[in-house]
Amino acid sequence: MSTSIDIRVKKANKIYHEGDSITGTIVIQTPGEIKHEGITLTMEGLVELQLSPRNVGIFEAFYNSVKPVQICHVVVEISGPGKIPSGKTDIPFEVPLLPRGNKTIYETYHGVFVYIQYTLKCDLKRGFLAKGLMKMAEFIVEYKPSNCTKAVPKKVDFVITPESLEGPRDLGTIPRFKISGFIDSVVCCITKPFTGQIKIEHTEIPIKSIELQLVRVETCGCAEGYAKDVTEIQSIQIGEGNVATNLYIPIYMIFPRLFTCPTLITTNFKVEFEINVVVVFENDHLVSENFPIVLTRA
Repeated sequence: MSTSIDIRVKKANKIYHEGDSITGTIVIQTPGEIKHEGITLTMEGLVELQLSPRNVGIFEAFYNSVKPVQICHVVVEISGPGKIPSGKTDIPFEVPLLPRGNKTIYETYHGVFVYIQYTLKCDLKRGFLAKGLMKMAEFIVEYKPSNCTKAVPKKVDFVITPESLEGPRDLGTIPRFKISGFIDSVVCCITKPFTGQIKIEHTEIPIKSIELQLVRVETCGCAEGYAKDVTEIQSIQIGEGNVATNLYIPIYMIFPRLFTCPTLITTNFKVEFEINVVVVFENDHLVSENFPIVLTRA
């Protein structure tokens, strides 16, 4: 058995809010007594920005603006130099979750080009000839609902026809169809499902599938310019095969935690979200309707 170190926070769900104290224990297990030069715990929050390959080289000025932004950073001395006895040793800790200087605490978010992460890192330093031990653990930060703007429902009705499609198109190659429906609200509480209904009124070609896509729109930039990238988070099928006409089909999607967060707009980056309703015909022709949405915590 080798010496191991672990970080265990008190909250089982690992969710914390700004101003909370993060409490827990550092668990050290060792087969024999070991000497150490001190144990420290570092709490850090970072916003990591990244350019997509197609934008690298276009905005040279980005290289300064895409450096990681440190939201919070606290170092706590858990123990001075000493000895750890053989067996299991539990050392309690407490560290405050507060922003650094004039920074702002954002929600945890795992994106592609924007990544917001909060971690606890424990370092056990040992002598010159012995290798130190290090353990890192992530915890989740969310806004307090009481501090958030309440999601005021905003219903949207839609009708999709060949004439309503955006972009270049040849109406002669598009099958005649009419699709209608509504979205219950494009201002959404992140903890509640995205809902609505869709109806195929008529179509010349049978339908193969009806899908619902959730996409993230991440923007990184500075005064010199912005790079905007759209990537898919999840896609679910809400209709399969040639669904019956004039029958409302429910639209229902749960927002995945970590891959979504309340809509975020700052000086250097933005995190926004959109929903695409996609209808695929049997000849593989597809049409879609895009709905920009606003996510809030309350």
